[in-house]
Amino acid sequence: MSLLIPHHISSSSLHPEDAPMPLTDLGVDELVGYQPELTTPKDFDAFWERTLAEARSHGGEVKADRVTSQHLLHTVEVDDVRFPGWNGEPVAAWLLRPRGADGPLPVVVTYLGYCAGRGLPTEHLFWPAAGYAQLVVDSRGQGHDTPDRGMGDGTQWVEGFMTRGIDSPENYYYRRLITDCVRAVDAVAHLPGLDSDRIVVTGGSQGGGLSLAVAGLTGDRVAAVMPDVPFLCHFRHAAQIAGEGPYPEIAKYLRWHSRHRVGPTFDTLDHFDGVHFARRATAAALFSVGLMDPVCPPSTVYAAFNRYAGEDRTMTVWPFADHGGGCGSNPPAQLAWLHERGLAPGR
Repeated sequence: MSLLIPHHISSSSLHPEDAPMPLTDLGVDELVGYQPELTTPKDFDAFWERTLAEARSHGGEVKADRVTSQHLLHTVEVDDVRFPGWNGEPVAAWLLRPRGADGPLPVVVTYLGYCAGRGLPTEHLFWPAAGYAQLVVDSRGQGHDTPDRGMGDGTQWVEGFMTRGIDSPENYYYRRLITDCVRAVDAVAHLPGLDSDRIVVTGGSQGGGLSLAVAGLTGDRVAAVMPDVPFLCHFRHAAQIAGEGPYPEIAKYLRWHSRHRVGPTFDTLDHFDGVHFARRATAAALFSVGLMDPVCPPSTVYAAFNRYAGEDRTMTVWPFADHGGGCGSNPPAQLAWLHERGLAPGR
């Protein structure tokens, strides 16, 4: 384990007085050792093995259409991809890679933040500019290109996605979305010019939580994971202390719709908690955290980081950052970290 404190701040000199914390969360020294006792559902592994086996049983074809000319790009090739996700339903993605690059290329599979779709390929040029292929995965129901047809059994929910189908793990929205994200890794083997031995999964906020789930569910098929200010971790604690963002949807749901079902609600959420995925993930990991983040409080990020099973794990600490984390400074830190681990293009 290591800590990376950017901007010439050493971990030995970082003290609580150096990085003021929200009053609702822990101090720096407490975060470093924070390991809450969370009980993994007894059927956790069986649930996910069955879920992924069912998704793969539907088959489906991975399709990629070259659309570079539509976006007037001269140094990056763009493919409009569809691959089978939950229930075999097609999931949209962009595949970007440097034009003329000799393959196979390491590929950065990118998952997106809450309520964000894949957008336009021109929004995703950093990784191909650095020589990598990048697969940008649409989020079902959140973007415009991948509808969510499996809305559960009509269970009442509040706005957003956090409580959709929360009556049971089988109906919960994130069962479908996480399955899509794992199937994106499956799709890499069917896309030409990509190196299946050098798959990196990453994303910020919701995308960070999804990348952590994929790392825990795909074993050594993923070479590295980079969860940036990850969401979907330590649900019970997050629902109590997060002042902004999606976690308050859980509190609102329990307050108005299901106040007598607190236990069953969190039993469902336990099947999707990033802490439990972290305990099963062994790929090299680069986390990041904003110590003044009101959306994904630092303690929820450290709960997953401190339980991460892989020996090679690093936390990039942004002492005065909110949910934006390192903003534009974070991708260069990720790029340098990948180079240090031999995951640079051309190697």
